[in-house]
Amino acid sequence: MNHQVVADFSNDTWWIWVIKAVAIIVFLLLNVLIAIWAERRILGRMQIRPGPNVHGPLGLFQSLADAMKLLLKEDMTVKAADKFVYVLAPLITVFASLLVFAVIPFGPEVSMFGVVTPLQLTDTPVAVLYVLAVTSFGVYGIMLGGWASGSTYPLLGSVRGTAQVISYELAMGLSLVSVFVVSGSMSTSAIVAAQAPFWWCLALLPAFLVYVVSMVGETNRLPFDLPEAEGELVAGHMTEYSSMKFAWFFLAEYINMFNVSAVATTLFLGGWRAPWPISAIGDGMFNEGWWPFLWFFLKMWSLMFFFFWVRGTLLRFRYDQFMNIGWKILIPTALVWLVAVIGVQSVRQFAEVDLRQMLIWIGIPLAVLLLALVFWPEKKKPEPVAAGPVVFDPMADGFPVPPLPGQQLPPAPRRRTVSAGSVVAGATAGPETKETGDE
Repeated sequence: MNHQVVADFSNDTWWIWVIKAVAIIVFLLLNVLIAIWAERRILGRMQIRPGPNVHGPLGLFQSLADAMKLLLKEDMTVKAADKFVYVLAPLITVFASLLVFAVIPFGPEVSMFGVVTPLQLTDTPVAVLYVLAVTSFGVYGIMLGGWASGSTYPLLGSVRGTAQVISYELAMGLSLVSVFVVSGSMSTSAIVAAQAPFWWCLALLPAFLVYVVSMVGETNRLPFDLPEAEGELVAGHMTEYSSMKFAWFFLAEYINMFNVSAVATTLFLGGWRAPWPISAIGDGMFNEGWWPFLWFFLKMWSLMFFFFWVRGTLLRFRYDQFMNIGWKILIPTALVWLVAVIGVQSVRQFAEVDLRQMLIWIGIPLAVLLLALVFWPEKKKPEPVAAGPVVFDPMADGFPVPPLPGQQLPPAPRRRTVSAGSVVAGATAGPETKETGDE
């Protein structure tokens, strides 16, 4: 595998690094404010609920009002909490979320204050592994925040978050390995350069689909927001947090959405390169200068719109369904696809076959097979004979167990009822006794 880094940082000085780092932080914070406003507006239109439209033009001041509310809100600390870890947890989460964009290329080389430098803070031969390591580190904030709160619901949310990250990072990592195999590098700038002929989301479509599902689970967003699950756990690992400590968790969640969107843009959607019709104009003039930053921004926000769309469309999965998707569908699919990609790359290296020609020969039969599976008429199964409900003992194991579908609880024992004649007699005797007493 070629570990060469394409971007050239030889002209960078310390003040260029500082400008890039500050620009990345400001870029993320501004995008979070826009995302909060856009999510409310988009969900309002999708669900026929008018979004924020009172504070400022088009409700643009709504995000600013929310930020000020969190800043000025009373900061409370739970008495039973481990004070040091309780405060440290949200800081870990937001710190880890801010590190990912350090290796994301926004564009090619540009002139910045007279210095020719890439629109990227830094790059390494294993930049994507650095991204996976940083995102894994962020789960410690969720786990420690739930544990340090000293409460039941946050602890349940943190345990869910840990299992969720382990499950979906495996699928995400396997989907990215196929990109490494085809690109020949783990450097983000080299992967973008390798997508000059066509984007990997087309050549590696199954891996891209696995990554898209995994990134929703990785960021704890609906329908995979099991660590929060306000209908079950109040707010999950953030239940006992308020004011700015809650705001750090809230900020990290939205920044992580931009992180996974930027990684998908870089590894699957051609990075900062213009889409095909535009890239062919003027001998690639729209892939030079500051234009590529616009294409990167639009691609990233297209994935952010996908996040909002999914939230407004799907309901939360049950926890067992959620884990089944990760372990029984995503991980096996990513493994099978990775073996297929390695086989194709081996044939290419030994037989010197063009990749486009091989993709056509492989893709056409797969497409025909997929269409056959989709449109093949299903055999009608005979309707099962309805059986009577099964009566079972809920206390058979020594503790109450709820009935399963098709089972029926035995009739509950009730006290011996008073005969109707006694009830009537008692009802008749009541007024008579009262009248006698009054006399």
